[in-house]
Amino acid sequence: MHSIGNDIVDLNLAKTQSNWQRNGFLDKQFSQKEQQEIYNSKNPFLQVWQFWSMKEAAYKCYTQQVEKRFFAPLKFECTLISKDQGTVFFEDKIFYTTTTFNPFYVSTIAKQNATTTSIFSKIGKSDNVDKDLKTELASIVSLKLEEITKRKSSVGAPLYYYREKKITQSCSISHHGNYGAFAFTLNNEFERSTL
Repeated sequence: MHSIGNDIVDLNLAKTQSNWQRNGFLDKQFSQKEQQEIYNSKNPFLQVWQFWSMKEAAYKCYTQQVEKRFFAPLKFECTLISKDQGTVFFEDKIFYTTTTFNPFYVSTIAKQNATTTSIFSKIGKSDNVDKDLKTELASIVSLKLEEITKRKSSVGAPLYYYREKKITQSCSISHHGNYGAFAFTLNNEFERSTL
């Protein structure tokens, strides 16, 4: 399965809710190598939240495959390739990330297969994400909105169906503060045809 994950951080909310400089915060979330990159960054605050969103997106990608939740941010290690491209390593797995920057948020999509290209994503208001995702799906696969149903996997990942046929191969939804984002790939059957 070519799973994907995403994460979004509302930067204004992060400024008020999370003091990344408090004693012990970085040690619990980031490796020594990541902490060096944070401290050496031109904007340490932004680097913290980029790494955070990379780890979260990779975690969501991974948990869709193993269908098991856990908390281990130190086991996911980020490496930057460029400002917006990176990798996250977890055990023997590698996840490829793309981060979008905006003055108001940081959003990352992670995928395990570097060649996965048919990813549909959107960032918008937090309370519209579910509706926006169904609208996007309906448009892409030429179905009526009311014909699409949402179910959840055993780890809470959203899955979208038309009758008993799964439309999305992988799907991830994120909310934080005022912003929400989604990313999904289509099931092969829906990529090749319309109903």
